[in-house]
Amino acid sequence: MPAADRSVAALGRLADATPGGERRKPQDEMSAAVADAIGNKRHLLAQAGTGTGKSWAYLVPAILSGKRTVVATATKALQDQLAGKDLPFLQEHLGREFDFAVLKGRSNYVCQQRIAEISGGQQMALDGLAERASPTELASLKLWAATTPTGDRAELLAEPSHQAWGAVSVSAQECPGAKRCPKGDVCFAELARRKAADADVVVVNLHLLGLDLATDGAVLPEHEVVVVDEAHQLEDIISDTCGFELSAGRFQNLARSVRAILDDPATSDDIETSASLLAAVLSEHVGRRLKGALDPAIADALSLARARLDRVANALRAIPDDAGDDVATRKTRAVQLTTGLMVDVAAAGEVPATSVAWVEGPDHNPKLRVAPIDVAELLRAALWDRRPAILTSATLPDGMAERLGLTPTDHDEIDVGSPFDYEHHGLLYCAAHLPDPREPGFEPGMHDDLVALIEAAGGRTLALFTSYRAMDAAIEAVRPRVSGPILGQRDLPKPALVAAFTEDESACLFATMGFWQGIDVPGRTLSLVTIDRLPFPRPDEPLLQARRERAKADAFRLIDLPRTSMMLAQGVGRLIRSATDEGVVAVFDPRLAKAKRYRWDLLNALPPLPRTKERAEAEAFLRRVTAEAPA
Repeated sequence: MPAADRSVAALGRLADATPGGERRKPQDEMSAAVADAIGNKRHLLAQAGTGTGKSWAYLVPAILSGKRTVVATATKALQDQLAGKDLPFLQEHLGREFDFAVLKGRSNYVCQQRIAEISGGQQMALDGLAERASPTELASLKLWAATTPTGDRAELLAEPSHQAWGAVSVSAQECPGAKRCPKGDVCFAELARRKAADADVVVVNLHLLGLDLATDGAVLPEHEVVVVDEAHQLEDIISDTCGFELSAGRFQNLARSVRAILDDPATSDDIETSASLLAAVLSEHVGRRLKGALDPAIADALSLARARLDRVANALRAIPDDAGDDVATRKTRAVQLTTGLMVDVAAAGEVPATSVAWVEGPDHNPKLRVAPIDVAELLRAALWDRRPAILTSATLPDGMAERLGLTPTDHDEIDVGSPFDYEHHGLLYCAAHLPDPREPGFEPGMHDDLVALIEAAGGRTLALFTSYRAMDAAIEAVRPRVSGPILGQRDLPKPALVAAFTEDESACLFATMGFWQGIDVPGRTLSLVTIDRLPFPRPDEPLLQARRERAKADAFRLIDLPRTSMMLAQGVGRLIRSATDEGVVAVFDPRLAKAKRYRWDLLNALPPLPRTKERAEAEAFLRRVTAEAPA
């Protein structure tokens, strides 16, 4: 039986094994295409709308192919779904034996050597990070480290403080490696790597995939297929992981490491001084792109830092390698941190035309960021030319394949749509009567519309905003005018906020860009999604600014419009999350109804919802949905 037919048949058996399970034609189409792509060693871009069941659509053919597969996702929520639900279910019901593992970055695992150093009093005396952590919290982490089977931070019932977790973990830049560490044989990170090396399916995040590509395969085990879920974020995340940042924190971390091995306060103090100097000179450039020759103050700070790092490197080389296991480990840790900083300081001084540099963050903790403008060449060499890749998302922006370095001859593209009945279950309302969002009368009019729609929906609203300022202004204006509670993004951590919203039908949740994607609230709790304005990217965002310069006259079409379409579709996609969901999406930006140059590009990227410009029609739809909802 052809691989595509085997995958579709397996999905049928899985549907039968699922309570209330049903066949989904889009899922079958995608699964068959994935099987063909793996078998023919071609790349596939698969747009699969909400409700397709795309996780099974790529997992089933990948597992049945017998090829070791890496699945990379952009969000922890999807990782948890794959590892906690989808893969265990497939192990039980697919009829094909396979193993899977979740692999995370090294700093996600507690370090047994760090625990030993704290227990022996060495790190407590010599490492300022441990001294600033709560002794009670450190004691709790030590006890947990002695009993946990995985050492994975995600197992902890409470989120540890930065100081405490920093004291018991190491980054990839610090770790000497299992062979050079006294605790290498019981290292949790190495245990996870060994488990991943034996697994048929390895689940990672996109950052870890990016690091593996940037290091020519040094991070992930050997694999034959890559699946990228939430692939609309691939370009930006790969650019991020292939770049670097310089901040005071990196120098302070090195200073702590140096104090733990060198009995020379002046040397570590010099590194601390460089940290303060770098923060001071960068703070004047926060929010700016650094073009051309570096500002003399930044150049001088980098030059001074390089000289001091050279002195640290010389001092570390003078420490005997046979000074004992713990000393050797701390030396290796400090050497690696020093070397990494030296490389990045040198690179920051001479940024090539193929990269962009900028300063971001709050004034008190600025970071100098450097990232490649174009990731196509890296992806072509490290991924496309080596193994078939499946890229999927509910929304894939136009032109993505070309920007990622794929050519028309090496990949296929499909859009399987969604099984949901958008025509009868939803309505898209655009407030065409409002002024342009850049005019002063927009916000008061938008708040009036928002209040009327919330009242018609009886709460049950996810209000999405393109900025914190707009969100805060809306909360202040709307909260006194509606009967139900308004939950703001600043009120609670994201999981607690979504839980509180889900549990109270009368509640509304007001949030910014972090909630436009990656949250799933099916059912009657959510019947109205509102969007304050079209999510055009900021004109001064450094990386996009550099890409616009390359695109020249085509910048809006190639850079801004695809991103706006993708983000708008992601926001709209928060509404209908199950076959029985109903509701309204309200876009208050009148340009969606009036902008002749691009409105159809945006509308064509959205689910096929009926459209209206009449608020009364949207209110009537919401009242009907509310009336039909069970008590």
